[in-house]
Amino acid sequence: MKELRFFGRRKGKAIKQSKQQLIDYLLPRLTPVLPKAGEQFDMTHFFGIQPQEIWLEVGFGGGEHVAELAKKYPNIGIIGAEPFINGVASLLAHLNGSHEKATTHTDLEEGRVDNVRIWPDDVRDMFPFFPDKLFKRIFVLYPDPWPKARHAERRFINQANLIHLNRLLADDGQIFVATDVAPYAEWAIEQVALNGMFEQVNADTAQPPIDWVPTRYEKKGIEAGRKPIYLVFAKKSMK
Repeated sequence: MKELRFFGRRKGKAIKQSKQQLIDYLLPRLTPVLPKAGEQFDMTHFFGIQPQEIWLEVGFGGGEHVAELAKKYPNIGIIGAEPFINGVASLLAHLNGSHEKATTHTDLEEGRVDNVRIWPDDVRDMFPFFPDKLFKRIFVLYPDPWPKARHAERRFINQANLIHLNRLLADDGQIFVATDVAPYAEWAIEQVALNGMFEQVNADTAQPPIDWVPTRYEKKGIEAGRKPIYLVFAKKSMK
């Protein structure tokens, strides 16, 4: 398989010891092992539950969105991918309950079910191993906009990735994109139109979708005066 080029940070400031313990002990339990070449993930035993649906979040940032969805929907299996190890540590703390109060245990917080899997790397590495039409929801929330024109090919919403997303999205599934950078929203809409396999299904891009869970970045952006833009895409009917 051709090696993919990754652009962006993988590590930031030093990680606290409590979070490092979660990386050492909890993360291995929640990280899937890639199958052998030519094989796909066995979703029968992928999670600690038998999920009614499976959702994917690409670049989950601090992880609060994944963690809240997982708690709110214990019957849903959620896969979160994030190469930035500080963000991975943050999600683990949310799942562990230590983001709010200190704790010495390195397991899921009491009351949580085992419905989250974490890929601490580039999500594209997993694409070839996912079965067709696996995801009912795919979230791409506040991706790096790569504002310089010469970096446009680094934006996640691009022709190559849309081909993969079309294969992986269920026929009745949806892709949710959120950004507070207007040129990125325009780029995403243009790329989807060029791809031709999806259609935008929300008319009011200033209105968050029903049951929306705002991210920490989103809240900070609103406080700073930035306006979120919400895009929802579905597969075009083949009829």
